[in-house]
Amino acid sequence: MSLAVIHSRGLHGLSAPLVTVEVHLANGLPSFTLVGLADTEVKEARERVRSALLNCGLEFPHSKKVVVNLAPADLPKDSGRFDLPIALGILVASGQLDGKLLMGYEFAGELSLAGDVRPVRGGLAMSLAAKDAACDAAPKLVLPQANASEAALAPGVEVYAAEHLMQVFSHFCSLKAQGSGPPTDATRAQQLVRAQAPDVAQRPAGPDMMDVKGQVAAKRALEIAAAGGHSVLLVGPPGTGKSMLAQRFASLLPPMSQAQALETAAVQDIAGRFKVERWGERPWSNPHHTASAVAMVGGGSPPRPGEITLAHGGVLFLDELPEFARSALEALREPLESGTITISRAASRAEFPARFQLLAAMNPCPCGHLGSSLRTCRCSADQVLRYQGKLSGPLLDRIDLHVEVPAIAPEQLMNTAKSEPSAPIAERVALGQSRSIARQGCLNNALDAAQLEAHVNLDPPAAKFLQVAAARLGWSSRSVHRALKVARTIADLQGASLVQVTHVAEAMQYRRVLKTAN
Repeated sequence: MSLAVIHSRGLHGLSAPLVTVEVHLANGLPSFTLVGLADTEVKEARERVRSALLNCGLEFPHSKKVVVNLAPADLPKDSGRFDLPIALGILVASGQLDGKLLMGYEFAGELSLAGDVRPVRGGLAMSLAAKDAACDAAPKLVLPQANASEAALAPGVEVYAAEHLMQVFSHFCSLKAQGSGPPTDATRAQQLVRAQAPDVAQRPAGPDMMDVKGQVAAKRALEIAAAGGHSVLLVGPPGTGKSMLAQRFASLLPPMSQAQALETAAVQDIAGRFKVERWGERPWSNPHHTASAVAMVGGGSPPRPGEITLAHGGVLFLDELPEFARSALEALREPLESGTITISRAASRAEFPARFQLLAAMNPCPCGHLGSSLRTCRCSADQVLRYQGKLSGPLLDRIDLHVEVPAIAPEQLMNTAKSEPSAPIAERVALGQSRSIARQGCLNNALDAAQLEAHVNLDPPAAKFLQVAAARLGWSSRSVHRALKVARTIADLQGASLVQVTHVAEAMQYRRVLKTAN
């Protein structure tokens, strides 16, 4: 056989489209040609595959014209993931392997010059894509050892771990030998071992909310944010516990479902950050304030996910919020509304999920002590206005809860008893979330205008109270809608079917608007 067809998968955004590796051997001037919109690192597979085959004692067709096509031709290909399927295609085309035995399998892996199979990005994404594309039989994947266990987390997929090219070659040779007789101990020893999903039932324990003394109002706001999926801005002097509160926010969130855990794990895997031991743990992204807009939302060619996508299903914490570049902060406005981010480049376009909870912290002024009862602020009114003006009104309008975290006197801090731990707060949060999901199928923060009108169940006195207050405060329609969502969450936490005046009043207290100089 001079033509071989091997199946693999590429990466485009979060998807793993099927890539057909076609290898053709023909008479003519000896050469090795690789086509199919391959990046430089893919074209370098020619030398890696040639050396790997020779160093494994296998034959390379030096006297033939070797043409490798990666189809579809308009899909960009990058990384060394196609080394293993290209090598197997050459072995099939040259008659060293039976191509029928490879039917139903998909392969990916980078080869060393000695034939070792090295890990690649996106093993879990490949497994999920193969599962979705399968019709009847369970898909079979052969992946590097380092990727096999994570790919096995996807149910209904057979994943085999490969450490060396000769292991893969011997496995399919042994399958052919079994076809002519019963399997022997020798052929069993040559077979690839199916990877098993690791035991990841237990979620790692994080910092507990009981470590934070005082700040009852801030903890209440974080409880509401966790129950409704709302974004929070913590404003207060340095050292008041803003970062401690944010770091313990994840302990208030309920465990992720299987589908949520798979989705967030696939996102982390695409970026090469996924670790099996962190399965089921909500992502925590804490970029430095020097991060650029591209680092925040993603970019590059081909497009790669940014911090907001890496925080999908978890928390994005932005400390020292006014110190971030204006362009980086303004880029958050659309994802906060839509939950997705689309990266468009001249050669490609990719859409990434970005349904994260934004936690932000900032000082009220450059010196940090505006409004503090412990130290006197030394900033002028113009300096305060300029500092707070770094945050645009539209961005602040999209943050649901604006919470003041005041300074606590040392004697009061030392005499304060231990706070409520995270466990009972998380139970209340889970109960509030279950009520909102049972009523409308999503958390309150994800409600659009039509859903909000249908499910808010606003008491007539509460509606009149909100209307009068919003008119006096000069609120935008978005501010009113976000206050209603927060009020609906407060009612869910209390088990109330109607949103009453007390719920609306508490929600309005959290719309703390900074004076901006825009």
